[in-house]
Amino acid sequence: MDHAVVIGASMSGLLSAAALHRLFARVTVLDRDALPAVDSHRRGAGQSRHAHGLLAKGREVMDELLPGITAELVAQGALKGDLQEQARHIHAGHRLARGQSGLTGLLVSRPLLEGQVRRRVGGLPGVRILSERVVTGLLAQEGRVTGVRLADGELIPADLVVDAAGRGSRTPAWLAELGYRPPQEEQVPIDVRYGTYEFRRRHDHLNGDLVVIVGPTPGAPRAGVALALEDDRWIVTLVGYGEGPPLTLDGFAAYAATLPAPDLHHLVNLAEPIGEPRAYRTPAAVRRRYERLTRFPDGLLVTGDAVCAFNPLYGQGMTVAAMEARALLDPDLNPLPFFRRIAGIVDTPWEITVGGDLRMPGVEGNLTPKMRMVGAYLDRFHAAAAHDPELTRRFLRVTNLYDPPPALMAPAALIRVLRSGAQRAVPVPA
Repeated sequence: MDHAVVIGASMSGLLSAAALHRLFARVTVLDRDALPAVDSHRRGAGQSRHAHGLLAKGREVMDELLPGITAELVAQGALKGDLQEQARHIHAGHRLARGQSGLTGLLVSRPLLEGQVRRRVGGLPGVRILSERVVTGLLAQEGRVTGVRLADGELIPADLVVDAAGRGSRTPAWLAELGYRPPQEEQVPIDVRYGTYEFRRRHDHLNGDLVVIVGPTPGAPRAGVALALEDDRWIVTLVGYGEGPPLTLDGFAAYAATLPAPDLHHLVNLAEPIGEPRAYRTPAAVRRRYERLTRFPDGLLVTGDAVCAFNPLYGQGMTVAAMEARALLDPDLNPLPFFRRIAGIVDTPWEITVGGDLRMPGVEGNLTPKMRMVGAYLDRFHAAAAHDPELTRRFLRVTNLYDPPPALMAPAALIRVLRSGAQRAVPVPA
């Protein structure tokens, strides 16, 4: 095969190009914006100024697609650590037990991560990354997409077009123009609002821990995360459903004090702020059900946020994008089999996030009896995991997308949860 075109130089688009260069002689990545020459925020990645989670699975897959990328990022200041041993996880109001999970996390800012991925992909044989190229339509002939049309009228032929343009994907409209039915779209109106500060990091902060994650509960629909970053920084993001934190430092600290654990409040009060705060809002989680279509043009695939844009609070987007990019290595790139393959990737994180979101006050949707049962079980699971490191490890394997959610109800886990019944979680001092 000769030429593949990728729409969008997002993480999804770049990693897709990393996979496609193994199959095509030439790969062209087209982005509508001017791409930064240095490791700075890209205009098209609105959330890049906030805490970004790269799950252990995502780091592992990125290393498969771009061998050595983890080591390169660590050499530039990114940090590695065990996601249980060096992290504080507070879920359902319980501080989960420490231990060794065997899951290696990579803590790195989005600009450094994306900048290094862009450098690596741009250096691959046959790959070009072109900025300020706006794709306005598809070229098609006899039921097959044959290229793209740019805003300036230029036509770029291609054997395969991959839409990685994110939430703003135009593929549903382009399908209608070509006489195809667009995919069914599911939306969960979450109205998640962020506020973020960066702080100087000292090695004695949090007793050397690298991560704090405080999840929301139905009774306290606020959350927060602190991640250690390169250049001796903390990035602290606080999140609320329907309302976000104030962006004054005092207001930010007061908001942190309302979370179910004091860790982030202590850190915000202790550390020295750097730069200006910033806000972000995600109105809805969106999933386009391409896998349910029965008719679709050959030569066109869709991936990343253009297929499913998750609630970013859960930090799954980049990992899912990496796993979908790896799915492009399958020799069968016919659209409908591809969409069924990546649906299997999306199903687990979608189930996790939607089930959690629908328990929050103000989030409208169909909270099924099954979801209620799973939510109640997870509350009990987290209470047990507060004094059982093995349950914490199992939970992290699910949230890092190694194991499916039913693994938390496997007999070995279920016995541990039931045996914990009368035991009480002992809070760990912050």
